[in-house]
Order: sequence, then C-alpha cells, then structure tokens
Amino acid sequence: MAVVLITGCNSGFGMAGALAFARRGDTVYGTVREPGRGDTLLDHARQEGLEVRIEVLDVTRPDTFPALVEKIVSESERLDVLVNNAGILLPGAWEDLCEEDIRRVMETNFFGPMLLSRAVLPQMREQTSGCIIMISSLSGLAGLAADVPYTASKFALEGATEALRHEVDRWGIRLALVEPGQYATALFRNTDGLPANYPPDSPYRALIENKLTEIQRGQPNALPPEQVGELLPVIADSDGSRLRWPADDLARHVLGAMHGQDDNARDEFLRGAGGSDWWSQGLDAPEASDD
Repeated sequence: MAVVLITGCNSGFGMAGALAFARRGDTVYGTVREPGRGDTLLDHARQEGLEVRIEVLDVTRPDTFPALVEKIVSESERLDVLVNNAGILLPGAWEDLCEEDIRRVMETNFFGPMLLSRAVLPQMREQTSGCIIMISSLSGLAGLAADVPYTASKFALEGATEALRHEVDRWGIRLALVEPGQYATALFRNTDGLPANYPPDSPYRALIENKLTEIQRGQPNALPPEQVGELLPVIADSDGSRLRWPADDLARHVLGAMHGQDDNARDEFLRGAGGSDWWSQGLDAPEASDD
C-alpha cells in the first residue's frame, strides 16, 4: 500500500487520480487551495466506501510545503508518490497580458510542482524509493499561438523533470511526465472569456477570440479525466524507464510529430494544429463551422 500526495484535487485529473489510488487501498492525501473545495472529492469517496484525506495547500506558497510533508510522514511513516497536478491557464496574447498574470502562471505551473518535488526528495531519498509524476500538457511539447505563458510553464516543467530524473535515480526515485490532450476539466471549461482587464483594442483580439472559440467547440468531444486518473497508478507502479506518458491518441500523435522533424516541418505542423495559418498570412479569422 502506497502513501500518495496529489495536488489540485477539487476536480479533474486530481480528483480522478485520488479516487483511482484510493480504490486500490493506497493512503491518499489530496490537496485543495481553499477549505471546502475538497467536499466533492470526499462525497465521491464516501459513495464508494473509500478514504481520502484532504489538505489545504496553495502551490504558490512553497514556505508551507515542508510542514505538509512532515505531517504526512508523521501520520503515515512514508511518502511514496507525489502527483503534481494543480495548474492554471490564462487566455491572452503575450503582448497584452500583464506581468503579474504571467508570473502567476509560472509560479503555479512550474515553481509550485518543482519546489514541492524538492520538498519530498529528502524523505524519498531516505526510503531509497519514490515516484514523482508531473501532469504536463501537449503545450509542453508544441508551442502554439495565443498560449505563450502556459507553454512556457510546461516547457520549463518538461525540461526540469527530464534533468531531475538523472539527479535522483541513484536513490530509486522515478520521475514521469503525463501528456494529456483535451479533457473535460476545469482548466478548459474556465477559458470561456478574456480577462476583465484585457485591452479592448488589442491587435491580437481576433486571434485570441478564435482560440477561445476553438477550445469551447472542442469541449463536447473532450475526453473524461478518469482516463488520466486511471493511468496514474500504472505510472506509479512502473520501473521508471519511461519518462513521457501520452494519455490518448492525440497526445501520441503530437509526441510522435514533435520528434525528428526539421524546423519547417515543425512550424507547418504547429500552424495546422493551432489553426493559426490565417493569422500568420494576415487574413481574417475563418468562419466557425459545425463540422
């Protein structure tokens, strides 16, 4: 039975992962940013007769990380798996977004998971075992227009995770990156409009509005987060030889397409995947289609 810590458990991958680990008898600590946000997870757990422990954790407050790790080890004597899931996505063009918002994305999506990972490493080294799983994104493999802060945070997470695994593998500590496509999670559902302070006369407005429209049009076909949640225990049980885990067919396609291409082929793929050829060519936004 493993002791598991998962961030961002109020919904989506975090909730699905917490339930997946709990179903097999693991001791699960799920974190949420504010008191009460874990109630839905607790309700699901009770309905299935499962036990999940809720902890309040703001991943942008690394000064609180050591106390949480100490509490878990004090109660459960070890910490076997960390799943860094909490993340945010802010829509907007790089030129238009304020520095505060850009830094908030980096603090949440990169510094949070990396510093929490650092906080658990002493315990995992002492155990000479452990698994750290980062929920990444296809934006960590492919940089698309209208996605700069999120892409930057996930590219940084991908590179840091790949490097860190070589520092800690001598102690039996394994690291993995999960690459999901588009899923029915709050990350995408909450991108239904521009920030209130977004410049009304932005030269990028047509690009950003088209991006948001495409995200929302994809929601009816978005995959269930349980698909990623069920993958997490599989990764935790793996031998650590595999770093990147594509979670679906789209992720496998993008991961394959992003390796072994020259820059021209990569750019062509990205403009097609991001639907931004019209923008690069100086054309008007294409009309929405029901197809």
